[in-house]
Amino acid sequence: SSFEHYTLSEKKAMDYRILFMDEDQDRMYVGCKDHVLSMDINNISQTPLKIFWPASTSKIEECQMAGKDPTHGCGNFLRVIQPYNRTHLFICGSGAYSPVCAYVNRGRRPEVSLHSLMKSSQTEQVFQISSRAESGKGRCSFNPQVNTISVMLNQELFSGMYIDFMGTDAAIFRSLTTRNAVRTDQHNSKWLSEPVFIDAHLIPDGSDPNDAKLYFFLRERLTDSSGNTKNIHAMVARVCPNDTGGQRSLVNKWTTFLKARLVCSVLEEDGTETHFDELENVFLLETDHPKGLLIFGVFTSTSSVFRGSAVCVYNMADILTVFNGPFAHREGPNFQWVAFQGRIPYPRPGTCPGGAFTPHIQSTKEFPDDVVTFVRNHPVMFNPIYPVGRKPLVVRTHADYKYTSIAVDQVTAADGHYQVLFLGTDKGTVQKVVVLPSNGSLDEDLILEELEVFKQSPITNLRISSKKQQLYVSSEHGVSQVSLHRCMAYGSACADCCLARDPYCAWDGLSCSRFYPTGKRRSRRQDIMHGNPLTQCRGFNLKAYRNAVEMTQYGVKNNTTFLECQPKSPQASVKWLIQRDNDRRKVKLSDRVVSTNHGLLIRSVHSSDQGVYYCLATENGFKRTLAKIRLQILSIIPAAPQIKAAVGDDQLRFIIHKAGGIQSSQAYFHIKQTPVSHSTSSLSFYRTSHSDLAAIGEWKVNRVDLQGITEICSRISSVSVYQSGDCSYA
Repeated sequence: SSFEHYTLSEKKAMDYRILFMDEDQDRMYVGCKDHVLSMDINNISQTPLKIFWPASTSKIEECQMAGKDPTHGCGNFLRVIQPYNRTHLFICGSGAYSPVCAYVNRGRRPEVSLHSLMKSSQTEQVFQISSRAESGKGRCSFNPQVNTISVMLNQELFSGMYIDFMGTDAAIFRSLTTRNAVRTDQHNSKWLSEPVFIDAHLIPDGSDPNDAKLYFFLRERLTDSSGNTKNIHAMVARVCPNDTGGQRSLVNKWTTFLKARLVCSVLEEDGTETHFDELENVFLLETDHPKGLLIFGVFTSTSSVFRGSAVCVYNMADILTVFNGPFAHREGPNFQWVAFQGRIPYPRPGTCPGGAFTPHIQSTKEFPDDVVTFVRNHPVMFNPIYPVGRKPLVVRTHADYKYTSIAVDQVTAADGHYQVLFLGTDKGTVQKVVVLPSNGSLDEDLILEELEVFKQSPITNLRISSKKQQLYVSSEHGVSQVSLHRCMAYGSACADCCLARDPYCAWDGLSCSRFYPTGKRRSRRQDIMHGNPLTQCRGFNLKAYRNAVEMTQYGVKNNTTFLECQPKSPQASVKWLIQRDNDRRKVKLSDRVVSTNHGLLIRSVHSSDQGVYYCLATENGFKRTLAKIRLQILSIIPAAPQIKAAVGDDQLRFIIHKAGGIQSSQAYFHIKQTPVSHSTSSLSFYRTSHSDLAAIGEWKVNRVDLQGITEICSRISSVSVYQSGDCSYA
């Protein structure tokens, strides 16, 4: 199947985070409340290895005494899992507001009893904690609701977190080191101002490894010049990993710390600029360009005027240009920020020791005093970093969801290279979006599919493996694994496959299947850019699309009926026609007749609604009939004690029933009839979720399949339960 799912408990929200992917070893490490999980990335649900690591009873009691949330606060929430060396991981958890860290043997076997260990071979390592717990202060935030980010470099841990119980002292901190610990200047809002840490990455700068910098992506609350309103800005900060602090000033503080603003905004036609400032997540994509590291950011806007999400993409070359540009300066708190015009000391502030420009300086302790003083007072760059094209790649406004996370795959299709974005939402869905370069000013983005991975539970992380062609998704409730492509979902027809415009998929003459760019097969049909089946599928029986098999459906007067029609592609636009006698015209939509994503909802059916309904889908100028439904209206519901299904003459007959004590307007059934020979004893019911119908608030829909018969039993949710023979409606 295209889905695998794993959770420790169906009922409890344990806040799962994918913290480390080791593709070389085929392992994925997940942290959640009181547990560390080691999963096989080929199939995450196949016996993951577990370590139970709760906070001590005394710490939990202290945490509860301090008035912290017993469920979401007073547990050991794992927030750091980093590779320490080939055999061990370094892990940290919030420890019921008393952070703890330990080393873990990353073996491939679960913990077992001592007795069986004696008998088994000693060579195979066990997945278990292999050290005493040590303090996690400066490595992991006390509050699990506050983000902790970390990177391990040469057995030194770099963290972005809050260092105190009260959650007022934010720091970028280096610990676990044989050298001195180093941090950001304490309580200096020029450096960090109420930050929310998002992610951290080591990124090279030129060919000298000593010039590589560690970049921290975050959002901050900044006071304005009068010290009042607090604006949120997305920022990127950086330090040199080999920074050991200053000799006289900034002792044990970073001497290379600089930061710049990330702008993600839309310029409206009237000249106003709408900013998406709340950075939620970032993803780094290596591309073929020499300076071609791309940084994708998911941003949200929470302004009262304008709610929405956007994806902005930044080129690493542009980020370096800003960090090599002017520093921001202001004379005093009430002055405007300007570009610093004075002499900039040498070596340029923010340069790493021992790099291409400073081969003679071995340590930051050798930096001249004026360099250190300059950095302390001018940590911010004057120019902001703008996205590629100075506009977002994707914008969603006035939607009922917002994006929380992103992963990106570079895909080679028959007609070029495409970036496919996987976007997690706060509603538990993942959207798969392809970006099509256009000649105009705006690229076009198409939602290829939307997967409901978790029910209404926000996505916390997305991790992608191009090697395995899998996407890994976490939320409060568990971890899921989804294939990057589900070509079979587009159906077996050439036109459907081509209209889907999914760069992972192409029609191979028989079905819609995975496209391999290296394949020499001439018959592969694919057109991502234009999705034109008329050119791609010439000769592949396009006429078959014009016709649809007619179904008969019954509606009861004054009740509600639903005509089902769902195109395979989210890009298709649907319209309904009704034919009475020889007159065919467009269905008039109103409060009573509503077109949904799943079909046509007709409330309070009239006799005049009788007729043949055509559901027509149009996509890229390609039209076809998806459904042809003959709706017959019954004026009353015959009263009967129960549903009867009588079999005879190879024709399954239904008597529409009225349940005792339930008025006719509260119970109604729609039947699609097909001649069939079948025993009624094996009628089986299963639930299906129709979010559109649920949203209307009137419907619960159960679907029954009986060798070609589909009966949709629908009723108002106020009717609790009634049973009839083998059928139970709940």
